[in-house]
Amino acid sequence: MREIVTLQIGGAGNAIGDAFWHVISHEHGVDYSSGRFAGTSPLQLERMNVFFNATVSKRFYARSIVIDTEASTIQRLHSSSQLYRPENFVAGSESAGNNFARGYHTDGAEILQQVLDNTRREVEAVDSLQGFQLLHSIGGGTGSGLTSLIMEALVEQYPDNLLCNYVTIPSPNMSQVVVEPYNALLSTPALVNNSHLTFCLDNEALFQICNRNLKIKMSGYEHINHIVALTMSGITTCLRFPGQLNAGLRKIYVNMVPFPRLHFLIPGFAPLVTCTQQQFSKGTVAELVQQIFSSNNLLCAIDLRQGKLLTAAGIFRGRMSPREVDQLMTGMRNKNLNNFVDWIPNNIKTAICDIPPRGLKMSATFIGNTTAIQTLFQRLLDGSSVMLRRKAHLHWYTGEGMEEQEFIDAQQELQAIIDDYRSSAEMDGEGGGGGGGGTAGGGDEDGSMDGSGAAAGPQCPYCT
Repeated sequence: MREIVTLQIGGAGNAIGDAFWHVISHEHGVDYSSGRFAGTSPLQLERMNVFFNATVSKRFYARSIVIDTEASTIQRLHSSSQLYRPENFVAGSESAGNNFARGYHTDGAEILQQVLDNTRREVEAVDSLQGFQLLHSIGGGTGSGLTSLIMEALVEQYPDNLLCNYVTIPSPNMSQVVVEPYNALLSTPALVNNSHLTFCLDNEALFQICNRNLKIKMSGYEHINHIVALTMSGITTCLRFPGQLNAGLRKIYVNMVPFPRLHFLIPGFAPLVTCTQQQFSKGTVAELVQQIFSSNNLLCAIDLRQGKLLTAAGIFRGRMSPREVDQLMTGMRNKNLNNFVDWIPNNIKTAICDIPPRGLKMSATFIGNTTAIQTLFQRLLDGSSVMLRRKAHLHWYTGEGMEEQEFIDAQQELQAIIDDYRSSAEMDGEGGGGGGGGTAGGGDEDGSMDGSGAAAGPQCPYCT
């Protein structure tokens, strides 16, 4: 069995993590409140050990370390479910105060050893560790600073295991903290150098999905956390259930990352529909393929037409023909050669799992490695540069032991990633054959590739 240890860090990381455990515990027939198995199929138990540990009393608990520098979030999770192991809650004595320096140098450093001890206990209890799954935001102090510290320690102690990050990236239109650009900037070196797979999530794109696609009135983050959890469930489905074409974490890494530094991936999900909208959906594989290549279904606010896809993957769930899926995915690429680089032939990966998600007959999860992500990094660089030029709010960081040179080094690292993605888009025609070619473009007005329909979205338990 190839197990995964999950670390959910900070307020955003724990909120997303809790939604994720809600979704996959139901899929595996585990009661979220008690941890007791109440499933009806042996398939639910077959690969349960990938994310869950079993106890002598026939209860299951999440193989997850719950981490925050303040105790309020952890106390809420502790009281809401018995799915979490009490020893795996790690809380500090004081909030990091939306300050990377406090999460990295002071408050976070105080609880680092406790985090590593708990992680070591979980690692030693498994048969064959596949990797670590880290859930966090890079806009806050704990999610940025403490996560960077933890990643450096994990890479040193477990050099042969993959680190997979699900990162909530701050957006200027949805910003709640003035120093978010600084925190995101300072997180960049750790993500570039220590993470193997980084799935980028954007609150702005998620809110747009709820408002534009699902027509849901937003009162909090529970809806967008559920959308993220469904997408994470789709990405990990081949690890948890048998299928016709399987893809492990290592397979995703090998197929999606052409160069070690270019590991920032854009996830998407289809169908994104409410219960009411679902009855008007065709429910065909062709419709799913069209939707996952639409920018309206991406969980990150980028336009696919502004770059080229280095690699792409579609993970399909439900009863469907592998031949039909393969033909539709290949047809989508052949119709949009201008949107794919021409130096990676056969740059689309497909995986199929027979078991659909709750409430749907079939679904598809998209993973894309596109050069268009440089616009997101440019946004982070511009936001931090404006403040750094005037040295605004810099004293909060230097007062905790940081130096101004660290900001400059982080900016250079971020600019280097932008240049790497830009040069990858410009390599077309310099060598290699097959796949795609030409210049970027050839999309519809909604940012989707040729043939993609209007975005639809997840069957949501909050509208039933």
